[in-house]
Amino acid sequence: MPRPEFYLRYYVGHRGKFGHEFMEFEFASTGKLRYANNSNYKNDSMIRKEVTVSDAVLDEIERIITDAEITKEDDSEWPEPDRVGRQELEVISNGEHISFTCAKIGSLLDVQESKDPEGLRCFYYLVQDLKCA
Repeated sequence: MPRPEFYLRYYVGHRGKFGHEFMEFEFASTGKLRYANNSNYKNDSMIRKEVTVSDAVLDEIERIITDAEITKEDDSEWPEPDRVGRQELEVISNGEHISFTCAKIGSLLDVQESKDPEGLRCFYYLVQDLKCA
């Protein structure tokens, strides 16, 4: 039986002295994980990786998203992307399609000082969990 549609993409980056520097990863229901990291600092080159992950990994990613309850949040009060950078999160899961965009978050202090600290905290911790998964 084919897996239900699932997609997750996270991007964080900025344009600055060293050009467009970013980190991005995406998971698809096919099991494909794509990763890209671009930094021109000290003439680094872009890193691109693509692997296939098991259903158990996708199940864990979906569990993390579900447990975070990010689909209940709204990014309208989150800090707008600025010269420091931007973050984007897109998720398609359980028939829902959500997309968030906000400024880069430097620390929990940025979260606490925002107009929506509860929602942004949910996003902040979800991103931390996804980076560690």
